[in-house]
Amino acid sequence: MTLNTTQLRPHAAPFRPRSARLVLGSASRFGQPDGAWWPRTRDLARELGELADVIDPLWGRLTHVAVNPRHWWPVPSGLVVVNDHEVTVDRFTDSLNRHRILLQSYTAGCWDLLVVPPPTNSSSAALLMAASASPTR
Repeated sequence: MTLNTTQLRPHAAPFRPRSARLVLGSASRFGQPDGAWWPRTRDLARELGELADVIDPLWGRLTHVAVNPRHWWPVPSGLVVVNDHEVTVDRFTDSLNRHRILLQSYTAGCWDLLVVPPPTNSSSAALLMAASASPTR
């Protein structure tokens, strides 16, 4: 029997951040969402980092988020640090659908996204996300 005594040396592995599961519509449709977002958890403060990674380069720095707190746990309040900048989180229980999130950037305006609940299976989530981005909807 041969015994190998060579120790493996530590090596650097490339870090690949998870990207937000997000689709955006191509045209604004009155009363319809501008796209859909499928977060991995109900922890809004944690999920906003991945969402901002996609949104910030497209629309400018995310500055405000409005949510219905029934969908999120825990629900952050006031200012939350997201990717080294502050984002204001506003909670609207009565006036905002719990499956929607409103995003605002000072440089580019507001967007309304459908939130696909995290436990949704992948085939149902794909259908919801495709339908929300469809220009004929």
